[in-house]
Formats: sequence, structure tokens, C-alpha cells
Amino acid sequence: MDTLDILWDLALIILFAKFFALVARKLNAPQVAGEIVAGILIGPTLLNLVQETDFLNQMAEVGVILLMFSAGLETDLNQLKKSGIKATLIACSGVLTPLVLGTLMYMCFFGFSAVGTEGFIKAVFIGTILTATSVSITVQVLKELGKISTELGMTIMSAAIIDDVIGILVLTAVIGMRDPKSNFALTAGKTGAFFLITVIAGVIVYNVMERIDERYPHTRRIPIISIGIAFILSYVADYYFGVADITGAFFAGVILSSLKDSDYIEWRVDINSYTFFGPVFFTSIGLQTNLRTLDTAILLFSVVFVIVGLLSKVIGCGFMGRILGYKGKDALKIGVGMMTRGEVALIVTQRGLKAGIIGSEYFTAVILLIVVSSLLTPLLLKALFSGEETGIA
Repeated sequence: MDTLDILWDLALIILFAKFFALVARKLNAPQVAGEIVAGILIGPTLLNLVQETDFLNQMAEVGVILLMFSAGLETDLNQLKKSGIKATLIACSGVLTPLVLGTLMYMCFFGFSAVGTEGFIKAVFIGTILTATSVSITVQVLKELGKISTELGMTIMSAAIIDDVIGILVLTAVIGMRDPKSNFALTAGKTGAFFLITVIAGVIVYNVMERIDERYPHTRRIPIISIGIAFILSYVADYYFGVADITGAFFAGVILSSLKDSDYIEWRVDINSYTFFGPVFFTSIGLQTNLRTLDTAILLFSVVFVIVGLLSKVIGCGFMGRILGYKGKDALKIGVGMMTRGEVALIVTQRGLKAGIIGSEYFTAVILLIVVSSLLTPLLLKALFSGEETGIA
């Protein structure tokens, strides 16, 4: 791709994203929703001014890594500890409910199959696609609303991250039904090893950074080193342990969140994230969507898939939240905050396609779910949080 084309695409993305973000704010909607709409408008669905490229996808990946790193920096460790068990239970319910309902939905369309048969494996895989939660959009909305450091915000964010880890284990198990080479025990072991090593390394990194911060307080070298740590942990998480890179970035932020200069680091990171990488990431969601190519033959299934995908998260996570003592509306906020789907759902779908479990026609349903959930979640969260305090009953 020519350098001039890259510059032109970036200019369009930044300007359209900012304009529609401001329009969204004027309409009392989250700015992230406006940026996603901008991507749909300038992408292949409507104007076709900007095409998805490897370069833009890479910039978008940097954007979501910085966003999750920033979210980690805002983390209150005491709140995170309090929400740990609750978040895990919510995540488990948020995986199990979509898995079961997605499996049953597929069977209602294409017939019930015996356990272990090809049809049953395909049905379970459709349910597996629905287990993934995209935390990035929810994090951005919580940041806009100033709710990310509250107990409710910490619970939603922690549950979404744990949700993805459990989802990866479920994916490995389902593919293992079809592919004997897939090793569930190995995947689970690598995931556990990542968290253990992160804790050990985190203590060392924090102590080193604390000394550097005391010696060179409020200097630019602090955020520069911190961003380097975030990228390293993102790389290590994905390359060596098979854990999502955004999870590594988030934990890098958590490790550094207790530094005296954590607010200064976050401010510096947000300059890059808010002005450039963030808009590129959220706009890229729209760029990846081409509603013109939707397969009408599977449209009814796709619509039901979207409905089940949204409601299963709200029911599974919201119901568990209510059991754990959250007020009715707060439980609903948890469910809504967990219903966004994104890149993880696409990755899971691609794995199923590669393994020969499903066909490419199911991408229609997944794309629709990503678009609808990406636009609906910010709007509903904004409405639910409007003028209210969160709390436990």
C-alpha cells in the first residue's frame, strides 16, 4: 500500500471519527458509538472511501492495547480484589448461558443431533462463538462515564477479561471434539502459568518502576518505559501463553496502577489513545463491516443469532449479578456491559472455519452481532448509568 494512500486513509478516519464522536456527544450518546458509525459510513457498506488493510488493522490493535493499558492504570486494586470472586462467577454464567442457548438455537433451526455427532459439534460451536465478550467498547464507555474505578465498573471489566479466558478454554475443548491434536489440558496449563508468572514478574516490575519514579518523578521517561512494559506483556501473553494481548496490556496497567505517577502515565497514554489510536480502532469495527454482502439465505438465522447473543449475556451475567447481591438495575448494567462482541468472536469463528466445523456463511451472523452489540451497548449503558449511583443491595 502506498504511503500517500495510508496518509489519506488516516486523515479520513481521524476527521470522520471526531466529527461523528462530537455528533454522538451532542445527542447525549457515547462518543465511541459515533466513531463506529463513522467507520460504517466511510467503509464498504456506504461510501467505500477507506478499505480495511493490514496496516490499519495493526494500528487498531495498538489502539485497543493502549485502551486496555489505560483501563488497568485506572484500576483500584482494593476494588479489584473485592470484585474478584463475583467477577469470576459472573464470567462463568456469562459463558455457560450463551453456550447452552446458542447450541439450542442452532438445533432449533437445523435439527437436534446426538452428542458427539457432526451436527452436535457444529451446534456447540455456534454456542461457543456467543461466549466471547469484547471488553474494549465497554471500557471506553465506563471511562467516559467516570465509572471505571467503581466496584460495578471493576466487576464488569474483570468479568469480561475472565470471560475471554474461559471462552478460549471452551473453544479448545470444542475443537478437541473434532481435532485430537487440540490439547485442552495444555491450554489450561499455559493460561494458569501466565497469571502466575504475571504476578511474580509484576512484583519485580513494580519495585523497579517505583524506584525509577522516585528518582525521576513526573518525567516523560516514566510513561515511555510504562508503555514499553505494556507492549512487552501484551506480546508475551499472546505469543508464549495463547492469552489475548489485551489481557497482558490490562495487567501491565494494573501492575503500575499504584505508582505515584500512575495518573501522569495515564494522561500521557490517553493523549495518544484519544487523538489517534482509539479512533482508528473503533472506526475499524465499521470498516470491517460490509452489510452489502450479507447472505440473505441465512438472514433469519442471523437475526435470531443476534437476539440470542445479546439476551444470553444479559440473562446470564445479569442474573448471576442479582444472585450476588447487586440491585436490579445494577445487575442489568452488568449484563448489558458484557453483551458486546468484537474481535474475539471473529477469531473464534475463523478457528471453526479452519477446523472445518462451520462454513463461511456464518460470518454474516457474527458480523451482524458485532455491529449491533457495538452500537447498542454504549447507548444502553449511557441510559442505565444516567444520573444514578451504583451499589450493592
